[in-house]
Amino acid sequence: MKRNETGTVKVHFQLQQGYHSNSNTPSEDYLIPMKLSWSADPLKVEAVEYPKPSFEKYAFSEKPLSVFSGDFEIVTKFKVPANVSSGPALATGKLRYQACNDRMCLPPKTVEIPLTIEIQ
Repeated sequence: MKRNETGTVKVHFQLQQGYHSNSNTPSEDYLIPMKLSWSADPLKVEAVEYPKPSFEKYAFSEKPLSVFSGDFEIVTKFKVPANVSSGPALATGKLRYQACNDRMCLPPKTVEIPLTIEIQ
């Protein structure tokens, strides 16, 4: 990425067949949303863009739930400040989610996503 420009990073995710995760905008207040956050100093996070969720009906819910399943990507837009030195910049993402199937939900989990961005 170049100084004083915005670049995008796509992170690919895959949920095991038969499992889903609540989207970043769950249908019910009590559901745990998927959230990707970054510690990326000196880079600035301008936006985190989630895919369009699907609405699935499960036996345990009266209305369809907003979920992600299968393969999907979350896109982050980083702004590189003009005064940043050239070379590698380290960013650490944290993805918080809860995987569920049609009968139960696993405990919520947070996974770290290490990322090195080369500044030009």
